[in-house]
Amino acid sequence: MNYLLVFVGGGLGATVRHAVNMICARAFGTHFPFGTFLINVSGSVVMGLIAGYLAFRGSAAQPWRLFVMTGVLGGYTTFSAFSLDTALLYERGEIGLAALYAIGSVVLAVVGLFAGLALVRHLT
Repeated sequence: MNYLLVFVGGGLGATVRHAVNMICARAFGTHFPFGTFLINVSGSVVMGLIAGYLAFRGSAAQPWRLFVMTGVLGGYTTFSAFSLDTALLYERGEIGLAALYAIGSVVLAVVGLFAGLALVRHLT
């Protein structure tokens, strides 16, 4: 059942992500990835609101967390999970590790993308 909740939530989140990307592309053009920027920031804000509420004010059943946080927000943007992981490291006092994780994730993700592009160019 938990996998189904994540699956359905992920589909909803991905659908909203696509809609936001299309709206931003029509409104602002495609010279800058405004949609992705908005998605990453808004997803991180929502993840922070939910995580903060659950940590400081209340609790939620595991199925609800899986549906909303892993499913909907995961489908909307994985950047929200990345942001939460970075914040958790920071909150635990692991500031250096948080910085290493944040910088390393961004740099290696971009390097990985370029490596994939280069490999495809080389093979085709």
